[in-house]
Amino acid sequence: MDKERINELNSQCRGRGAMEVTAFAIESFRGRIALASSLGAEDQVLTHLVCSIDPSVRIFTLDTGRMFAESYELLERTNRHYGINIEVFFPDYLQVEKMVSEKGINLFYESVENRKLCCGIRKVEPLKRAFSEADAWICGLRREQSVTRFGVEFAEWDEGNKMVKFNPLAEWTEKQLWDYIKENSIPYHALHDKGFPSIGCQPCTRAVKPGEDVRAGRWWWEEPEKKECGLHNRPSSGR
Repeated sequence: MDKERINELNSQCRGRGAMEVTAFAIESFRGRIALASSLGAEDQVLTHLVCSIDPSVRIFTLDTGRMFAESYELLERTNRHYGINIEVFFPDYLQVEKMVSEKGINLFYESVENRKLCCGIRKVEPLKRAFSEADAWICGLRREQSVTRFGVEFAEWDEGNKMVKFNPLAEWTEKQLWDYIKENSIPYHALHDKGFPSIGCQPCTRAVKPGEDVRAGRWWWEEPEKKECGLHNRPSSGR
């Protein structure tokens, strides 16, 4: 897709609310779009929006094999709450076995390269399989989340997956997010109430201290500018 088309999509999204952007994305790529959920607060809001618009839209999550027990509990609770069945994709066990055999079970603490290798096998590769029949996806990136996400647009070109990515919550603040969750009784991750604003794999996620960036608990041993797993490499906009 060329830059002009991405810019056109982004222009059509500006000035619209999250529900409208989500509906526009679904209508523009009907039958060829999916919501990729990490089960975090943003994606729970998006699940609510998608189910309010069209519950037949595909929603999936990635089970890396290193998840918190609370993540599995939320997955079940969300399915029951909305009467849906969120698809679950797993990494290739042969790749995981080879990586662990060669570099150790907790290789990600040793270097950024090792951590990106682990994310690549446990997240990026399963994501590509999940996208095999999609031309666009919806995700919960917000500009306020971290220094790597300041430039997030409503519609972007995802070069890694060769598809359009919609970010309906791009302009939302943390307060807007949680006000909406409480107002709409949206199921959310139990660890959010224990100081975990962003939740991923158990060994790579910790609670944050008051005043810290919401992404400070992810890969906390790395520099802020390097804290992406490969699912949201930027720049990815069509401008």
